Formats: sequence, structure tokens, C-alpha cells
Amino acid sequence: MSELQPTKTILRLHLPTDPRWVNIAEKNIEDILVDHAYCEQKAATSAISLIVKYPDKTRLVDELTDLVAEEWSHFEGVLEQLKKRGFGLGRNRPDEYVVELAKHIRKGNKRERQLMDHLLVNALIEARSCERFKLLWKNIQDEELQKFYYELMVSEAGHYVSFIKLAKEYMPAEEVDARLNELLQIEADIIRNLEPRPDRMH
Repeated sequence: MSELQPTKTILRLHLPTDPRWVNIAEKNIEDILVDHAYCEQKAATSAISLIVKYPDKTRLVDELTDLVAEEWSHFEGVLEQLKKRGFGLGRNRPDEYVVELAKHIRKGNKRERQLMDHLLVNALIEARSCERFKLLWKNIQDEELQKFYYELMVSEAGHYVSFIKLAKEYMPAEEVDARLNELLQIEADIIRNLEPRPDRMH
């Protein structure tokens, strides 16, 4: 297995995850897996919502249809990991990180600009998930979960790139890059102000 490692250069995240997170995550792996399962379900749901809202965007519909299938397969994969360890799905928990990011999707603008914001927020969620999956892959002791999170890390990096490319399909590249830089700083501020929790993927 080659070591494809998404780095700060690829993901462009301005603030790395607090190192304490991976330590508390490993000690609370049931909670992390449950929250992760819901994150995958929400990622699929978010993509479906974009397809429903923008059915006239042919490339978006095609690419996000594939992404929905992949995210749902990830959900099923997390469920399998839960079952192997004798855990149930458990209850859904509010994702403060995603809620705070979503507040920065601008309303009342032209349709394509609002779509750009949606796509870039989704890209950042994928980037942060990718970064956390890398931490789990590199640091946890469970060899099966190491392999599982390596594979998901690679997949999320691809989703991150796809969302940005889609944004540039419908808006000028320079405007997308400028907005992405703004959102990257916003994302870093959100991460800075969130206390690492033992029951959250983000």
C-alpha cells in the first residue's frame, strides 16, 4: 500500500487538529465510530440536497450521484466496524462544527454564488475529515481501523478536490479561490474555538 498522505499543501487547512484529539478519540472509539457513521450519512444527504436544488446542473448531478453512493458505502463500512466491536449505531449528535460552517453560506445572492458557497463548505468538511482520518490512521493501535481510515482518508481527499472543481465549473476560478481562502480562515477560527470532544469526529 503506497502512502498517499494529504498534506497541508493539498488540503490548505490553516489550523491543524489539536493533538489531544486523537488520544481522546482512541479511548472513546465507540463514540467516535457512532458520530462518524452519522457524518457519512449527513454527507450523503447534503449531496442529495444539492442535486435536488440544482437539477439543471448536469455535471453536478452526475458527480454528486457518484459521491452519494460512495458516502453511503462509507456509512455501511462504519456500521460494519461498529458491529464487529459489539456496538450499536447509537443516537445522532448535533455537529457544532458543521452548523457553524453552514452559517457562512451566503443567502439571497445569485444562484451560482450560493451554490459555490455550498460546494466550498462541503469541501472544507471533507478536508477536515480527511485530516482527522489521517491522524487516526497514523496513531491508533487497532490495525483494522488503521487500514479503514487510510482508505477513507484517500477518498475524502478526492471529494475535497471534486467539490472545488465543481465550484469552478459554475463560477470564475479566481472568485472561487478568493472565497475558499476566506472560508479557510473562518474554518480555522471555528476549530480554534471548539473544545476537542471524546464523542465527535469534528
